[in-house]
Amino acid sequence: MTLAEKAYVSLRKDIVEGRFAPESPLRLADLSERYGMGFSPLREALNRLQAERLVTAESLRGFRVSARSPSEFEDALQARLLIETEALRLSILKGDDTWEASIVAALYALRRQTGRSDGDVDELKARHHAFHRALLAACGSDWLLDFFERLYAATERYRIPALLAAGPQKRDIDAEHGAIADAVLARDAPLAERLLRDHYLRTAGTIRSGMAPA
Repeated sequence: MTLAEKAYVSLRKDIVEGRFAPESPLRLADLSERYGMGFSPLREALNRLQAERLVTAESLRGFRVSARSPSEFEDALQARLLIETEALRLSILKGDDTWEASIVAALYALRRQTGRSDGDVDELKARHHAFHRALLAACGSDWLLDFFERLYAATERYRIPALLAAGPQKRDIDAEHGAIADAVLARDAPLAERLLRDHYLRTAGTIRSGMAPA
């Protein structure tokens, strides 16, 4: 991994997980001290993040973390539903036995991590992402998978703080993941798409509650 790639991965993770507040400045000198690298790879990383709409740039003011707003969340959510349901439909149409096995493995790994009371939160997030990507991996479109990655990050910026604020969930999210996987493996595209959409809309309800004025 190049220095620019390391800078991109570290910055992206910290922005998505809320370690930088929305609209906070991203000064190169501060970032250089934080990550222990020079301005050049950091600037390249910031330009990539700007293209993904996680960062904004203003003349003479430098880079800032993108703002969060209800309208921006709804836009990202609707785009994600559109992209992922289509990618899921195509994966069900085109996927082979190896793809099916990857879904079973990703779900198993996610459940193993979820069941660990003292588990690594970062590992849980990574396995959650891996499961959702595995569902779409056979779609045959690099563009759809690229949009998935961007929209996943865009909505994670809202999901993570909302879930932390909401505390323990009454939902059985493991059962939701299992039902989606079962429908996919049964090649029932309409059911799988509906379950995936419902899964995201339940989370969206929690996010909306967290953004609503007190």
